Amino acid sequence: MKKEEFEDQYRFKFTRLIAEGGMGNIYESILYGAEGFEKRVAIKMIREEYTNMKDFVGLFIGEAKLVADLVHQNIVQIYKLGKVDGGFYIAMEYVHGVNLRDLMNRHADLGTKIPVELGAFIISRVCRGLEYAHSKTDPDGQPLFVVHRDINPNNLMLATEGEVKITDFGVAKAAHFMEDKEGSVIMGKAPYMSPEQAKGKITDKRSDLFSLGIVMYELLTGESLFNTGVDAKEIMENVCSQAIPSPREKNPEIPEDLERVVLKALERDVDKRYADAGKMGYDLEYFMYHKGYGPTILTLEKHLRLLFPDLYLRKPHKEKSKEGTISIGGSRWNP
Repeated sequence: MKKEEFEDQYRFKFTRLIAEGGMGNIYESILYGAEGFEKRVAIKMIREEYTNMKDFVGLFIGEAKLVADLVHQNIVQIYKLGKVDGGFYIAMEYVHGVNLRDLMNRHADLGTKIPVELGAFIISRVCRGLEYAHSKTDPDGQPLFVVHRDINPNNLMLATEGEVKITDFGVAKAAHFMEDKEGSVIMGKAPYMSPEQAKGKITDKRSDLFSLGIVMYELLTGESLFNTGVDAKEIMENVCSQAIPSPREKNPEIPEDLERVVLKALERDVDKRYADAGKMGYDLEYFMYHKGYGPTILTLEKHLRLLFPDLYLRKPHKEKSKEGTISIGGSRWNP
């Protein structure tokens, strides 16, 4: 008789703690399978003291269900939502590399600026990931109206191979997946909010493009655009009304046509902003390639190798486990 369903067990071994947050931890882990199969993954777990917080757990579950169906080279993949000893975890793609904040900090430490074409390339890849997410539909073809709502340098990963990946859809909104309290609860990080976010208004995909414009401004100029307030309230006021200096005044190496892309993404009037990420991505790609050869993932890989040589010396699969084991099926874990 042909099987229509079967059950299996999963075993993960933690190799190191990647990040420790206020409400959860992320571990680099090894997923074990039959006949010596191993796959490196990241495990995101809710801290035990927050497992009974309904709103937080709801966002965590919603993120897993949403991103499970967002299959794109510029989005970190989610493999599994699981539960062990009463706590939820997400098994997701492990990205060996750095985030965009790390790259910006390294350039700041060196007193250099990222090459403008390489900066344009990184942002263009984010555009293509957002274009895919924003246009995602449910199985019946109905739009999900996905909005990430937390585009910032910490959530943009740069893999050692030169791929750019969006991560952390934890405060995203999407039909059928995430409980939407927009208008009563402000989501996102203040320095990277759109004006409509900061005002507690309803957002759409163009909100993510304003946030990406802030990231692009900072990436190309080396200066934060709105993060000059003493508290979140003042920063959000900056987002809504502070004058936006010319990027070329901060970095004369930025060409005029690239500056136009930045400033269009930063239009406070949503109707003057880019209508979608695809149009913004096209303008960036035209800037990079209309005269011939431009940056690729190999260009970014070489740049990361130069700035982060230690990343290319590690042999992650050979590391001895330091953190413990989680066995799904046997229901035990020891982080």
